[in-house]
Amino acid sequence: MDVTVSADGLDGADKLRSLNEWLGDVQQFRGRIRLAERPPEPGTLGPVLDALVVTLGPAGAATAFATATIAWLRTRRGELRIKVTLADRRSLELTAKNVSDLDSAALQQQVDHIVTMLEQGQASGDDR
Repeated sequence: MDVTVSADGLDGADKLRSLNEWLGDVQQFRGRIRLAERPPEPGTLGPVLDALVVTLGPAGAATAFATATIAWLRTRRGELRIKVTLADRRSLELTAKNVSDLDSAALQQQVDHIVTMLEQGQASGDDR
């Protein structure tokens, strides 16, 4: 199953590159992350990074993705907002502000919420 992660703001591409590096350090995601880019605007150099596409495999990949993404968000400051979208267009928005001060029980609840959404996406037959 593919999960698309996008980021708001003028520095959205930088945020996505940072998340890409963070997820790239997780063994389960090596070789499973690709950059979704669009061609450059006329008069500019290079493509524009729009999103990360993460292919989740079996055996706990949903939990690893949720845990790693929440951990990355907790290291960020300000009004950082990302959107996680499944192939069936269901999505979930996460913000650094909303996770930075959570205690361990609340963090686990947030991870569980993301895992449930991802696992429902896998159960719906999206096996790309």
